[in-house]
Amino acid sequence: MATDLDKLLKDYLTAWDAHDVEKMLTFCTDDCVYECMALGMVNRGKKELKEFFSSMFVDLPDVKLEMKSGFTAGDRGAGEWVMTGTFAHSSIPGVPATGKSFTVRGASITEFKNDKISRNTAYWNFASFLQQVGIMPGPPK
Repeated sequence: MATDLDKLLKDYLTAWDAHDVEKMLTFCTDDCVYECMALGMVNRGKKELKEFFSSMFVDLPDVKLEMKSGFTAGDRGAGEWVMTGTFAHSSIPGVPATGKSFTVRGASITEFKNDKISRNTAYWNFASFLQQVGIMPGPPK
């Protein structure tokens, strides 16, 4: 049986795939925290989160998330996903855009407060991304 938090996450991901940052922010608390472990970035509050996602959707104009598995329990949730897209632009200093596509697996841990996302921590392999877009050599064979 789906919970209200399951629906919230489904609706949030629909807005994410539509690159609708304003809609995404409606699912977050005003003091939300979004931490991207791969990039070493922590975004605090809706203003920083808006800047982060707006920049990401420019850098990766066709980026999509496919949820593979997930659950919510109490005030927490977790999900495993696959992110695909094209590295068309770059707002990452020292990392030039290549126009190449990528597919990376990741996972997120989410905390909820008052039926909104209060914290999300995303884990994914930045080295794999850099290898796929041609910036870093692949692993030895």
